Amino acid sequence: MNLIKGAWQLLINVDFAVNALLQAYGFWIYLILFLIIFIETGVVVFPFLPGDSLLFVSGTFAAAGTLNVYLLFIILSFAAILGDSINYAIGRYLGPKVFYKEHGKFLKKEYLHKTQEFYEKHGGKTIIIARFMPFIRTFAPFVAGIGRMQYSKFLAYNIVGAILWVCLFVSAGYFFGNIPFVKNNLTAVVLVIIFLSLLPGIIEYLKRKL
Repeated sequence: MNLIKGAWQLLINVDFAVNALLQAYGFWIYLILFLIIFIETGVVVFPFLPGDSLLFVSGTFAAAGTLNVYLLFIILSFAAILGDSINYAIGRYLGPKVFYKEHGKFLKKEYLHKTQEFYEKHGGKTIIIARFMPFIRTFAPFVAGIGRMQYSKFLAYNIVGAILWVCLFVSAGYFFGNIPFVKNNLTAVVLVIIFLSLLPGIIEYLKRKL
């Protein structure tokens, strides 16, 4: 519970958290940001860590001159690519162990085959789009690994998706972060980003319910 509470506080107060970390650790903030993005994308049990909002806020700090925007692009893109690759590897390794039961109530082998077929047909588009959807971006590479999507294909879309994701949100923070309204209402802007990121999933859930 304390871990979830702490992650939630980081999620909704990411601007204050980044500022506090920057004041406390200086240049080591780049390593901390790397680890957060890496864990959020690479460890399937941590989908609640900030992603979009952290990238945006990092961009606003770069606009203020306290972080280097080019270093952010390189370090965070690498973190996102490495995270998805590790997540894929974990899914690929655990897949046979998870689906080894022939007649499991939920984890049937037919699900594995359907997942594999889905990613063979729509995998590239799924991996890229998932980057912009919280929770889904954490599970997508894991499921791709379970489905044994061809790694070279996965890696190509992984790289494209990661670079697009990082560049879009860091650039948005960099170019809009110093606008007075955004600067004075950064927490509210972060919450809007979180809501907009979750909106596609909410709409899909409501569609299924209706």
